[in-house]
Amino acid sequence: MRLFIGLLSIAILCTILWDVFETIILPRRVTRAFRFARFFFRHSWRLYSEIVRRISSVKKRESYLSFFGPLSLLVLFILWASTLILAFAMLQWAAGSAVAAPQSRSSFLTDLYFSGTTFFTLGLGDAVPMSTAAKVFAVLEAGTGFGFLAIVISYLPTLYGSFSQREMNISLLDARAGSPPTAAELLRRHGRRRIVDGLSQYLRDWEVWCAQLMESHLTYPILCFFRSQHDNQSWMAAFTAILDVCALLIAYGEGDTRWQAQLTFAIARHAVVDMSQVLKLSPSRPAPDRLPPEDLPQVRGLLTQCGVSECTASGDAKLNELRAMYEPYLWSLSKLLLMPLPSWGVKVAADRDTTVWGRISSPTSGRLQPEQVESDHF
Repeated sequence: MRLFIGLLSIAILCTILWDVFETIILPRRVTRAFRFARFFFRHSWRLYSEIVRRISSVKKRESYLSFFGPLSLLVLFILWASTLILAFAMLQWAAGSAVAAPQSRSSFLTDLYFSGTTFFTLGLGDAVPMSTAAKVFAVLEAGTGFGFLAIVISYLPTLYGSFSQREMNISLLDARAGSPPTAAELLRRHGRRRIVDGLSQYLRDWEVWCAQLMESHLTYPILCFFRSQHDNQSWMAAFTAILDVCALLIAYGEGDTRWQAQLTFAIARHAVVDMSQVLKLSPSRPAPDRLPPEDLPQVRGLLTQCGVSECTASGDAKLNELRAMYEPYLWSLSKLLLMPLPSWGVKVAADRDTTVWGRISSPTSGRLQPEQVESDHF
């Protein structure tokens, strides 16, 4: 029996330590069928989201959903540490429970207590290993605990650095594409004069951003569950708006802007597909259609206003082909993460001139009130 418990404890130790290595240290995607961290995040999110989605208030629902990313990360650390402590206690018990505690007799609870104090390097001295094997296990556990805590402490700044970089670009998109961002609003705000030079450079910047986000979110998939500070913003909505703009420029545009749109589209779609694969999602057709056929004339009209002249039926077919390459993956991610996809924005909202952007971009708008500046979004 003790031999079996000893072998089981070694198997648990190796499994947890390897999971920590793959989750925190290994800088690449892991395709293995079972991983403890992936299993934990998937099932905890399924339970958590099923409870939260029953909240009727959108603001409260988004607030509670934003807790999951940081909270689940802390719970995972606790589970890792608790499992390691339990495994070392099992190892001590398998070695004969050679731990002396003056005020209590030797038992598994004594081994568990000694394992906990050793793992966190407390060194209280009220439980002492007596045999050679117990002393070796105590040294190994102390080293493991010290290394585990060091890795976790160094992991958090890296994780939140990637999150902060992502959110900064999403906030910058707010002024250019609205909130939530849409392809049509991004084209409107650039206008005819800035489509060629300004939009091309902006898409080049997003090409780099998409590559950075893909690398960080494939290495740390938990970042997919971290939500933006504002309810109408998300990395999902940002990806959707950029892919929509690129699809329009590829289908109807020409010249250097079309070339840059192709490059940005390629890396953005690559990121979306890879993240879907990491989260074990299959593509599914969006319902309802984000851009029904009756809205295509408005899309062509907007592009014509922005200086894109080649708006033909062949462009419509190309646009539908491009949409089929990324929308099913975005829809699957949206359903899992409960992040709604934005519209194409071809229909101008009636209250567009009441937003901050509408006022500062209009030569006849009045002075902004301080309270409006603090509360409104672009």
